[in-house]
Amino acid sequence: MRPLDRVTSLKLKLSIVIVAAVGITATTSVIGLRLGVPLLLRPVISAAVALAMVRPLARGTTRPLREMEGAATALAHGDYTARVVTSSVDEVGRLAAAFNRMADELEANEQQKRDLLANVSHELRTPLTGLRAMLENLVDGVAEPSPEVLATMHGQTERLGRLVHDILELSRLESGTAALELQTCRTGDLLERAADECRLHHAGVVIEVHHGDAPTEVVADPHRMHQALVNLLDNAARYGANGPIELRAAPDGARLRIEVLDHGPGIPPDERARVFERFYRADRARAAHGGGAGLGLSIVRWVVDLHGGDVRADGREPHGCRMTIDLPIDTRTSR
Repeated sequence: MRPLDRVTSLKLKLSIVIVAAVGITATTSVIGLRLGVPLLLRPVISAAVALAMVRPLARGTTRPLREMEGAATALAHGDYTARVVTSSVDEVGRLAAAFNRMADELEANEQQKRDLLANVSHELRTPLTGLRAMLENLVDGVAEPSPEVLATMHGQTERLGRLVHDILELSRLESGTAALELQTCRTGDLLERAADECRLHHAGVVIEVHHGDAPTEVVADPHRMHQALVNLLDNAARYGANGPIELRAAPDGARLRIEVLDHGPGIPPDERARVFERFYRADRARAAHGGGAGLGLSIVRWVVDLHGGDVRADGREPHGCRMTIDLPIDTRTSR
């Protein structure tokens, strides 16, 4: 029973319990006087009656604290499903609600940790299995060390290297140890260098760069922004259905809007927020194109967040994907 759950203040609850105890004691003492109960027994009887009658009020007030104690013990032993009832509306009830939110986050973090280990194991196992098979064929004499075989093995090692690099980079970004080195950068140079690097990795891809109306200069970390733009362009090149990619920059008040547009299948609306999660890849794009480990867009999000900006994925007509970065022109004013 929690008869005082609707009371919005813990102080008021305690006051009610005290007043109830005093009132019951006084009433019992008067009744004892009228019944002729001896003077020395009346206080004892009054106290016993008051304790018995006030106990439900006191237990209802402190029950959330006892539940939190039990739930905290369960969490400490690895049971992340433990929760407490939050029917009370006072400070203890708000504390219980905050405890449940903390437990939800701990459970989500634990699930993310398990998913991370499973995904890393899967992504590492695939190229390692291929390398092992090819090396065994070479050792057993089944295959000759031809340029094609060596090129395939080199590609697998590069894939491993990119995966390890992305995992380490994302770990640094998430831990907050990757500090920004802000400087004044030419907007056109940022976009052109990112486009040039993407063209090197994806032979034949057409990238159209437009930045005529954009601010000439922005204050940002050029290395980090180059990393984010290259990841967006790389993603567009993988899933863009071999169509031209557009890299645009334009002013938006005190911010710079950068867009990467492709002509691929696009991202379903219900998956657009999730593509920035670690190891997440939209099913349609993954099934059709394979691709990387699903870390590139997570790195983009963290880089943009560090700059005080926003990044989102949208669709475009008739088909395709629009990745948009809204970045402060002067990052120092937004941090």
